[in-house]
Amino acid sequence: MKCINLSSEEKLKEAAKSVFLKKGFAGTTARDIADAAGMNIALTNYYFRSKEKLFVEIFKDLFSLYFTSTIKILDKPTTLKEKIIDIIEEDYQMMMAEPNLILFLMNEIHRDCDSLLPEISKYKDLLNRKLTVHIEEEVKKGGMRNIEVRHLLPIILGSLQFISVGKNMHMKMHNMTETEFKNFTEQHKNHVIGMVTNYLFVSSCQSDKILQ
Repeated sequence: MKCINLSSEEKLKEAAKSVFLKKGFAGTTARDIADAAGMNIALTNYYFRSKEKLFVEIFKDLFSLYFTSTIKILDKPTTLKEKIIDIIEEDYQMMMAEPNLILFLMNEIHRDCDSLLPEISKYKDLLNRKLTVHIEEEVKKGGMRNIEVRHLLPIILGSLQFISVGKNMHMKMHNMTETEFKNFTEQHKNHVIGMVTNYLFVSSCQSDKILQ
C-alpha cells in the first residue's frame, strides 16, 4: 500500500485547476501542470496516472462547487424570491472569484459532453427537483408565473454569465479598466436581479391575470 502525501497531491490539484481554467483540457500538458506545481512529471503520474484522470477530478470539484452552493440556497428557510436573488448574488461572487470558471465549464462540456454528462446530470436532476417544488408552491399561491426550470435557469443566470464570458470583448468595446469592469458587472447584476424578479413575481392584483 503506497503512502500518499496529501499536501503534494493537493498542491498538484490546485496547480492543475489553475492551468485547466486558463488553457482548458486540450491546451494543457502534463508539463504545464508539473511546472505550475513546482514538481516533476513523474509525481503527476504517480498521484493521478494521467492528465485525463486529473482533469476529471478537477472538473468534478469545480462542477460540484458551482451547483452545491445553489442547492444550499434552495434549502434555506426563505422565500423563493429571496432564493433567486441569493442564487444570482452567489453566481456573481463565484464569477468574480474565478473569472474563467463559466467559460471553462461551457467549453469542456461542449468538447466532451458524453463523458462529462454523468457528472452534470446528478446535480442537474437534484437542482431541478428542488426548484420545481418551490415553483409549484409559489404558482399555487398565485405569486409567480408558471415557468419550467429549464427556462428559468437560463433566465436567472444567462445574462450575468454572458458578461463574464465576454469580459475581454466588453472591456475593449467600452474601453474599460479592470476597476470599471468590476463596477459595470455589479451594476449589471443589480439590473438582472430587478428584471428577473419583476418578471417572475407578481403582486396580488396581478396574480389572477397571470394565472389565466
